[in-house]
Amino acid sequence: MRERLEALGDAFWLRPAILVFLGLLLGEGAVWAEQSDWARSLLPANWLYAGGEAGARALLGAIATSTIGVAGTVFSITVAALSLASGQMGPRLLRNFVRDPGNQVALGVFLGSFVYALVVLRTVRSVDEGTFVPHLGVTGALVLALFCVATLTWFVHHIASGINVETVIGTVHAELKEAVDRLTLDRPDPAPPGPAPAGQGIAGEEGGYLRALDEEALADWAAERGATLNILVRPGDYIFRGVPVAEVSPPELVEEATEQVRSALSLGDRRAAAQDLEFAVRQLAEVAVRALSPGINDPFTAIAVLDRFGNVLCGMRDRHLPGGVILRDGRAALFHRVADYDGLLDAMFHMIRQNGSGSAAVLLRLMEVLGAVLVVEQAAERRAGLRRHADLCLAAGRQSLGERDAVEDLETRFSALARIS
Repeated sequence: MRERLEALGDAFWLRPAILVFLGLLLGEGAVWAEQSDWARSLLPANWLYAGGEAGARALLGAIATSTIGVAGTVFSITVAALSLASGQMGPRLLRNFVRDPGNQVALGVFLGSFVYALVVLRTVRSVDEGTFVPHLGVTGALVLALFCVATLTWFVHHIASGINVETVIGTVHAELKEAVDRLTLDRPDPAPPGPAPAGQGIAGEEGGYLRALDEEALADWAAERGATLNILVRPGDYIFRGVPVAEVSPPELVEEATEQVRSALSLGDRRAAAQDLEFAVRQLAEVAVRALSPGINDPFTAIAVLDRFGNVLCGMRDRHLPGGVILRDGRAALFHRVADYDGLLDAMFHMIRQNGSGSAAVLLRLMEVLGAVLVVEQAAERRAGLRRHADLCLAAGRQSLGERDAVEDLETRFSALARIS
């Protein structure tokens, strides 16, 4: 369900379409209220448009023309912002701009106002046609026009701040924290009773990224049949057609299990954040890697990303990653691959360290972030992973930094980190 809701958020047209429909209904409602003599009771007489048929046509025509023109401008500004974000921060971050409700609502307000003005305009009739001037509808069009002016002012501010790299980092950081809270546990899962038994392989029918996996439904099916399923992939993996994605034991259930497994897999052309903890991690890491490219050479952005990673890791000190087994009545019904702490550390730091190996500022900040996480992290296996990345950072600095003072500063921070651990 969450994966479907996320897919709806990726649809840029959805909110504008809803607002266009609301504009249509509002226009029809204003005309109906005028024809039913409700207009005078809804608003004081001096608040309503008091002009004639010619003025109403001219006013509604001007509002319709201007709103559709500004809607085109808003769309052009949005496309320009998408192009800029793609070039500087990576194409995968376009998803955040497309999903931004502010951009969608701003476009929808202008399109909805355009449709409202057209709906009301078609009802204006001259003396020859039987005079009818929808005073309430014209008054509503004036109100919408003023609201469009306010929306345009806000939109310019929103798009200018939205393409700021600090704003983008903050948005993805918030998404990562939300994913950590949602996909981690307050208590550790029970340890698996043993390794997954060997079984008959189940191949994927189609290729694509695994966006979501219904583990609970598969575990229920396995428990009902007395079977054991071993899922070989996890959300975020690319599934190749014909390559096994699961194993079932006993083998005689392979035909029924194949249907169940394939129906539980949700595939797509790109990764999704619904069940993929590393999704937002890789988005932030891409911002840092782009910033460290020779064409941009912005170590401060990479340092900002490292700070956010450190904050997330410190917040995980009391959280537990899901285990790789689902029990039913004390029996292991489903084994599945899950994200682990070392994998998260690798996704966070490997590419940044490799691309920032020539920057003393980036390596020094990476060492400081690792030291800060070690201060609060108590789990032995997690501390070992943090020390491993500290060793890699020191090795990268010794190999690539040309200044002896910079290497000595890095060694000093490594020594302080070693005392903590």
